[in-house]
Amino acid sequence: MMKNVGGIDRILRIMVGLALIAAALLHYVGLWGYIGVVPLATGVIGWCPAYRLLGMKTCRSA
Repeated sequence: MMKNVGGIDRILRIMVGLALIAAALLHYVGLWGYIGVVPLATGVIGWCPAYRLLGMKTCRSA
């Protein structure tokens, strides 16, 4: 897999993912908050399948 998620995009994905998971753990939102695993994983890995399907990339290399 070639990386298609760049710097700022990765940071935002990780922050949003962690915030959603924390909100779910603290019962501020329902179980849907665990969807934060998706942006967290794509941010950590640096690859997003949706970007691949749309032919997008936000990273400079690759």
